[in-house]
Amino acid sequence: MSQPALVGVHDLYKEFPIHGGLLEQLSFENGRLIRKRESVKAISGVDLEVIKGESLCVVGESGCGKSTLARVIMGLIRPSQGEVTYDQKRIDDLSMGDMLPYRRKMQMIFQNPYASLNPRMTVQQTLEEPIRFHNPDLSNSEIKDIVVSVTKSVGVDPSWSSRYPHEFSGGQRQRISIARALAVDPEFIVADEPISALDVSIQAQVLNLLMDAREQRDLTFLFITHDLAVVEHFGSRVAVMYLGTLCELAPTRKLFSVPRHPYTQALLSAIPKLNQDSSEYIKLKGEVPTPVNLPRGCVFHSRCIHTNERCTREVPEIKVYDDTSIACHAVEEGRI
Repeated sequence: MSQPALVGVHDLYKEFPIHGGLLEQLSFENGRLIRKRESVKAISGVDLEVIKGESLCVVGESGCGKSTLARVIMGLIRPSQGEVTYDQKRIDDLSMGDMLPYRRKMQMIFQNPYASLNPRMTVQQTLEEPIRFHNPDLSNSEIKDIVVSVTKSVGVDPSWSSRYPHEFSGGQRQRISIARALAVDPEFIVADEPISALDVSIQAQVLNLLMDAREQRDLTFLFITHDLAVVEHFGSRVAVMYLGTLCELAPTRKLFSVPRHPYTQALLSAIPKLNQDSSEYIKLKGEVPTPVNLPRGCVFHSRCIHTNERCTREVPEIKVYDDTSIACHAVEEGRI
């Protein structure tokens, strides 16, 4: 795409060690003392750019690395390898002090509104805290004006500001979480499954609120979700992940109309449709491999119906076809 990338990740890896102390790592094999260090490979070589002004949706089944990717981008956890950039500047290696200016520009909305708000703080205190921290020169009256403005913008009555989180429903709490993210006037928002914990009747309201905020404030979104119906309405582009790797990246309409990667095709075939014949469902073989011991070659090869010998030994590289990026040997060789 010709527009500049606001946020980018390049050759990103993240592993979480699962071994205990030294004694737990030691074992005897064939009479020899062996030290084993195992780790969960949450992200494996992801390259991704979020274009300024877009809503990039990241989809995939549970455990594919979506939330880990979001947390690495936000600086909540450090990558094992690779780099994260914001406005062409690397930020993953910055100290806490140097990272402060980016904390205001980058905000996050978490999945669980019941856990993301401090139960000991009123709504007023919750919203004032980030404003005071990032704008120490503002007066009390200016801060209160911002709180009133941002609460109104998310459909929360400013007179409720003296209440505590437990006095609100899940949808209202998520609105307050969104208000907290908007209070510091950010440029980029990571929304990590922000509506999955809400009732279906409330999900549409919160989603519309996010869409309105995007248009009114010229925001850029990285939207993590497993709900493909949400993706179709909210996303400008879609990134599909499987076992920590990027399978396909395409404009939303194109991905839903012409999915190219076998995993994307299987995901979209699972969406219920009226008058859909059962033969249209793509049934994947086998089980999802463990991220502790990833398969050699393409991580999807053990479940793919198009696998050949090359897929079992060689990791596919991302190839660009028009405006779609795909990591698949079968697509590259023209077999599908």
